[in-house]
Amino acid sequence: MGAKRPRPVVLDAGALIAVDRADRRVIRLLELADEVHVPAGALAQAWRNPARQVRLARVATSDGVVVHALDADAARAAGQLCAATATADIVDASVVLVARSVNGVTVTSDGPDLRRLDPGIDLVSC
Repeated sequence: MGAKRPRPVVLDAGALIAVDRADRRVIRLLELADEVHVPAGALAQAWRNPARQVRLARVATSDGVVVHALDADAARAAGQLCAATATADIVDASVVLVARSVNGVTVTSDGPDLRRLDPGIDLVSC
């Protein structure tokens, strides 16, 4: 048997804030990741002042990071997921949808809310 292939990593706003605060554990996860995905809404929640958020800006604009747009299709899917789970946070729903689409592990500070949207989601707390 060969080594396990690393799974893509999906970052929510809490994980992006952890990056900005130089959280060693989250930064190490990013160093080990072969793919990093960020829903655009999560980036919007964390992005305030790139001149003062140097770490966050570096990660968010890195070539290895894919920012997933909240286009019309993604917006409808997030709204439908919220309706199906009786929740209201479309950014959390978009995080779950991106994680599903890339079969990723989600780094989050919001585990219980993401689990309400998808009880089977693979989470790492930050």
